[in-house]
Amino acid sequence: MDGNITEEQQVEQIKAWWKENGKAVVLGTVIGLGGLFGWRYYQSEVQSAKEQASDAYTQVVNRLATGSESAMADVQAFIAAHESSQYSVLAALQLAKAQVDNGDLDAAAAQLSWAIANTKDVAILPIAQTRLARIYAEQDAFDQALSELDKVTADSWQAKVAELRGDVLLQKGEIAAAREAYISAQQLGSSPALQIKLDDLAQ
Repeated sequence: MDGNITEEQQVEQIKAWWKENGKAVVLGTVIGLGGLFGWRYYQSEVQSAKEQASDAYTQVVNRLATGSESAMADVQAFIAAHESSQYSVLAALQLAKAQVDNGDLDAAAAQLSWAIANTKDVAILPIAQTRLARIYAEQDAFDQALSELDKVTADSWQAKVAELRGDVLLQKGEIAAAREAYISAQQLGSSPALQIKLDDLAQ
């Protein structure tokens, strides 16, 4: 402001500025505070939803341990209700295991395929892929099993994948290829059973 104007003129200028800009200032303040509180509310709701999903997951998985058909239905309902959550993927893995135990390999394969399609978690994905490969091998779908193993890219899984590939090839009757896979697995990192498998093939 001009240093030569009087205090009364300064007051008049402030009044005039406020009259022109006051609504915008108030509105901006309201929007800013609303956005702040709205974001905090959103974060609180997201956290609450995660906690509820976690609790529900624990409950349905605990019921699944009973082996009842109703428990399996409850897990399936949980998966449908929480499709966007990683808890649904974990539930699908647990349900697939129970279905394998019950001899329902088709249903287990469907659960694992769904889990693979709905997760990008590098810790979960190879678990689902190798389990699905095992199921395909049990169903004598050896080429599908090998194809699924080819999709496992995590470095930390390569030794296990090579050994499992050897198992599948052995089931398929390809002895030489199985031996090569076992040797590859041994070079990547041996498992307690791997040397026994190689010794059996040498006999």
